[in-house]
Amino acid sequence: MSLTAVAPDVRLPFAGRGPLSEAVLRHLCGGAADGDPGALAAMALAQTADIVRDDDIQLALFALYASSYGSIDSFSADDEWDPELISTRRMLEERFEQALRAQVPQPDPPAHTADAVARSLFALTAADSGPSVARHLARTATPEQAREFFIQRSVYTLREADPHSWAIPRLHGRAKAALVEIQADEYGGGRPDRVHATIFAAAMRGVGLDDTYAAYVDDVPAITLASLNMMSMFGLNRRLLGAIVGHLAAFEMTSSIPSRMYADGLRRLGFGEDVTDYFDEHVEADAVHEQIAARDLAGALAEDRPELLADIMFGAAACLAVDGWAGEHMLDAWARGESSLRGKARS
Repeated sequence: MSLTAVAPDVRLPFAGRGPLSEAVLRHLCGGAADGDPGALAAMALAQTADIVRDDDIQLALFALYASSYGSIDSFSADDEWDPELISTRRMLEERFEQALRAQVPQPDPPAHTADAVARSLFALTAADSGPSVARHLARTATPEQAREFFIQRSVYTLREADPHSWAIPRLHGRAKAALVEIQADEYGGGRPDRVHATIFAAAMRGVGLDDTYAAYVDDVPAITLASLNMMSMFGLNRRLLGAIVGHLAAFEMTSSIPSRMYADGLRRLGFGEDVTDYFDEHVEADAVHEQIAARDLAGALAEDRPELLADIMFGAAACLAVDGWAGEHMLDAWARGESSLRGKARS
């Protein structure tokens, strides 16, 4: 991971995108921040036209969540519960959640039975008409666009399953057993070499990219960070338990067929099994996971805790919407003959 020198006392793992993210990064790296993060957050929120696509705010949130995941080595563990940073995160989360609830179409909640919830989730995901990056990769993507796709996906997928695992200690009974069953597969079923994040890292190396976590944070747009930040917000906040469960249900239910397309497209481009393995793995695994996630996880949770039903449906709808916006960003850039990245990606 490259480090950006900003002062003699601190080096940042990636560049700030404005006063807020710069201050948060400095603080997390043990340096002297230029300004109070809370005051800078209030200023950024007052000035932003769209928090979901705001580079400064989304990078600040990404860094604050990364502190809890322990995914950036240069972030001091002592700062995970720093009161100033927690206050800043809560301020940003409140507005981010409000924006998502305002911008994401809300489906009508079904009856709170496992079958009704599963049917509603299957209907919701089947009706999703968002842009198909998978179809583009299968049919027409260039090798460079395939590498950009890996870069965009790396921000989440090199930490695959971790955001949803925050829900495990907060669930009970059927829903907990279902989530653990899904996550056990995500983490390789006891085989370190089959951990999905590890298989994805091998695929990145296979297309000539750096598999170090966050190596490409400087290159991805705010909407890519927002997709992971949404998962982290849902997972880390106990009051949003329904939302992270709904998110996982929709995520698993829309993975199998696109994974087949991704694998076919990568083979079309001449890449080998080291690159397609990750997607081939998900064709079969997620076809099973979607049934577990819809009925045994989301459906069982709705039966046991009906008060979470609306958030289960919101989390599913938000997954489809935000991932759709990220896909739209990529396809729009490629249609213009441009890169979907913020700058020329490092290889």
